[in-house]
Amino acid sequence: MTKYPLKIISDPPPMVSFKKVRKTYGSLVVLDDLDLDIAAGEMVSIIGPSGSGKTTVLRMLMTLEQINDGVIYIDGKPLTHMPKNGKLVPANQRHLRERRADIGMCFQHFNLFPHMTALENCMEGPVQVLGIPKAEARDRSEELLELVGMIAKKDQHPSRLSGGQQQRVAIARALAMRPKVLLFDEVTSALDPEVIGEVTNVIRKLVSEHNLTMLMVTHQMGFARDISDRVCFFYGGKIEEQGHPAELFGNPQKERTQKFLSAVKEAI
Repeated sequence: MTKYPLKIISDPPPMVSFKKVRKTYGSLVVLDDLDLDIAAGEMVSIIGPSGSGKTTVLRMLMTLEQINDGVIYIDGKPLTHMPKNGKLVPANQRHLRERRADIGMCFQHFNLFPHMTALENCMEGPVQVLGIPKAEARDRSEELLELVGMIAKKDQHPSRLSGGQQQRVAIARALAMRPKVLLFDEVTSALDPEVIGEVTNVIRKLVSEHNLTMLMVTHQMGFARDISDRVCFFYGGKIEEQGHPAELFGNPQKERTQKFLSAVKEAI
């Protein structure tokens, strides 16, 4: 991987910044020199056909996959790289662990610990990873369960909760780590239609009341249109088109965007 000169980022920096990020699997190019900046407090949704690189963006941010080229920054500091002798070199595991603490993720299938209650699920990360005293972690977790409307279920195990309830606990658990950036990977796609509203209302509340930077991959066009500050349409590992939801959904400029949105409307 290329060594990069140390980059001085202007103040204030984007909260998330992809600089010429490339990801390949053999001859398959998944992300093609991606440039993407997300401002602090901005809510950005990523849409696009399967295989366009949407989820790979989240996996790169979670350091679940190693990039092949480029650099990813979080809050002006390199995530995928670290300084060494005046250069940026690929990050070691210690650097990745430290920087990853700024990022939270809510997965499609919840991934709650089945042997723990809702409250214990939220407390586990702050206690074990952040070293926060149990009493403080309990107070923080109860506050967040109240925020997502799950305080009455705090002593229930995941098996006793509905899909929508489990996803709301998963959001509280991610928030308990006090991330600067919160990622959502198709958080409503595993839910029954009647409970999708539970989760979308929580995310709307986070957007309106909390200055979180959020990045969401979704196939729900209406949700992306209603909740986002900006929507990015991915195609072939690149941002084919991006803009304010009203503009992108109401008057898409690129032919590929038009075809995709037309196909989505027909499917609905």
